[in-house]
Amino acid sequence: MRILVVTDAWAPQVNGVVRTLQATIAELRAKGHEVGVISPDLFRSVPCPTYGEIRLAFAGRRAVGRRIRAFAPQAIHISTEGPLGLAARRWCLQNHFPFTTAYHTRFPEYVAARLPVSPDFVWRFIRWFHRPARHIMVATRSLAHELAEQGLTQTMMWERGVDHVLFHPDRAPLRAFDGLQRPIQLYVGRVAVEKNIEAFLETAQPGTKVIVGDGPALADLQARYPEARFLGKLGGETLAAAYAGADVFVFPSRTDTFGLVVIEALSCGTPVAAYPVPGPGDIIRDSAGALDGSLDRAIAAALACRRADAAALGARYSWEACTAQFLQALTFVPSGETAEIEPLMATPSLA
Repeated sequence: MRILVVTDAWAPQVNGVVRTLQATIAELRAKGHEVGVISPDLFRSVPCPTYGEIRLAFAGRRAVGRRIRAFAPQAIHISTEGPLGLAARRWCLQNHFPFTTAYHTRFPEYVAARLPVSPDFVWRFIRWFHRPARHIMVATRSLAHELAEQGLTQTMMWERGVDHVLFHPDRAPLRAFDGLQRPIQLYVGRVAVEKNIEAFLETAQPGTKVIVGDGPALADLQARYPEARFLGKLGGETLAAAYAGADVFVFPSRTDTFGLVVIEALSCGTPVAAYPVPGPGDIIRDSAGALDGSLDRAIAAALACRRADAAALGARYSWEACTAQFLQALTFVPSGETAEIEPLMATPSLA
């Protein structure tokens, strides 16, 4: 199948959306599908206000439409609600070309954490953007329920995966952890206000708090919490060693839709402590971590969990299974049914 992915989130950004798209596209290509990508690097762009890593492309419907026609897709997936997603959505509607979308970010809560904007106002935009999609791909059942309450009922599951060659419980711990007071409590992700890292740094659990990542809140948090260790961005085997060397992984966000870092930590055998909110609430089982309205209590409970149970839960997630769900959503077969993967349209209408 010729599949076109339109996304405003793309390399060199490092986040869960980009990693999910890259891993899924790699799996699709390995299975013989031809995948094209329309992303901000193809156009002039400017940094997104308050999130400079994201580039906002200067691209209208005509420019995006030319690239769609040149690729001649059989399926179009619009991954984000940014300028490219808006242009592709408009082109698809004007040309009567069916498409899928994904709800990656809880924008109403995300925007409310940064700007004096009502979540209800943002939900109006979310409903408008996703309503024409044949399917809206979501990572958890909580998200499907949340969208259904907004009248968006055409959801299908698109969970996340883990590279188990890289993230596994037998990896040696990070050498930078040598000599640190235990237990080591680890956070990995963007260092920004919406991640609620301050709630983690305010906890009273003994041991060492370690922050891996970069972002606009880094300097402020370093100045206010000098007792914490800030290691900056890590990747590959170094990141895997950080997961494996920690005693507990702390996920303080209340706005993430899934939390790819959660299943990476679990795959390395590290129990997870988090709030009982969508995302971690859909993943964590009692034996592999702890959910509590008090992050202090969650950390204490997670430290008592078995690492083997955490690793077993993480092993359930794979990019192969994630990609199979993505393909199923492109068939427009209702959830629960099975069918061979077929193109959306035998001959796409590109008039």
